[in-house]
Amino acid sequence: MENNARTPDLEALEARIAELETLADDLGTVPDEDLIGVLGRAVELLGEVNAGVESAMGSLELESREVGELLDRVDFGSFDAALAELEHQERSNDEPGP
Repeated sequence: MENNARTPDLEALEARIAELETLADDLGTVPDEDLIGVLGRAVELLGEVNAGVESAMGSLELESREVGELLDRVDFGSFDAALAELEHQERSNDEPGP
């Protein structure tokens, strides 16, 4: 079920976030003539991070759906019956005797 082609590159996302943090730290010292370029790069990085997050969410949603489909095919009848029997035994043991 695990498919590495669908998982985002977390190292790349971390690198983009680190670059964003550096840009934010340096924003106060950037010369006015470079400000538009720095802000443009920040917007570009935010777009890349957002795309990575959306990709990860899409992958998780697909995997969740796959797990749900697998669980729908499993017959839990014997487990349910055993659990019901255990609960019945516990109730019988908890009832006061004559």
